[in-house]
Amino acid sequence: MSNTPLKHLAIIMDGNGRWAKQRGLKRTKGHEKGAEIIREITTYCAVHSNIETITFYAFSTENWKRPKLEVDFLMKTLDKYLKNELQTYQEHNIRFQAIGDLTSFSKSLQKRILETEDLTKTNTKLTQILALNYGGRAEITSAVNRLIAEGKKHVTEEEISTALQTPYTDIDLLIRTSGEERISNFLLWQLSYSEFYFTPTLWPDFTAKELEEIIKNYKNRIRRFGGI
Repeated sequence: MSNTPLKHLAIIMDGNGRWAKQRGLKRTKGHEKGAEIIREITTYCAVHSNIETITFYAFSTENWKRPKLEVDFLMKTLDKYLKNELQTYQEHNIRFQAIGDLTSFSKSLQKRILETEDLTKTNTKLTQILALNYGGRAEITSAVNRLIAEGKKHVTEEEISTALQTPYTDIDLLIRTSGEERISNFLLWQLSYSEFYFTPTLWPDFTAKELEEIIKNYKNRIRRFGGI
C-alpha cells in the first residue's frame, strides 16, 4: 500500500474538443460538458474521499493562442460556472481558490473570482483550486523575483515554496485525461515527487467511478521519495 495518503490531487483536463468533434458538435459543447464533470468530480471528492485539495488545470497561459471565439466562450463558461457553483461550494463545505495571472481577465470576471474566493474562504471540507491563465515556469519565476525584491541573496527551496502562488502542499497524484502523456507546464515545482496516471478517457467522459479505480491504483504504489 502507498506509504502516503492521497491529500492533494491534481488533474489536467484534456479532450473537450476531441469529445465534441467525435459527436459532430462544436468545440464549445465539449467545454460545457467538461464544466459539468468538474462539478461531479469535485463533489465526489468532497463527499466520498479524504482528499483535502483538488487542483484543476482550467486555462493555461498558452490557451490564449486558441481562436478568439473559443477563448471568449471559455471566459463566459468560467463566469457562469462560478456563479452556478456557489451553491454547491456552500452545500458541500468546499473552499474555492484560483491561481495564475488573473489580470488578463475582464474586470467583471476578476470580481467574480475574488467574490467566490471570499464567500467560500471559511469552508473546510475540501479546497478546489482552478489554475487560470497559469504557467508553472511563470509561477516559479515570479516567486524568485518576489524573493529578490525582498532582498534575499541566497534563496532556499523552502523560501521558494512559500513564495509560490500555490497555497498548499506538494501534489500526491496527477491525472491527465485523453491519452496525452505530458504535464504541459503545470505545477512544475509541486510535481517533483508526484505519482502520475494517464488515462485515454476524454475529460467529458471521465467519471467518479474511474477516479475510484485510479485512486485504488495509486494506493497500491510505493512512494519512496528517492529512498529505497
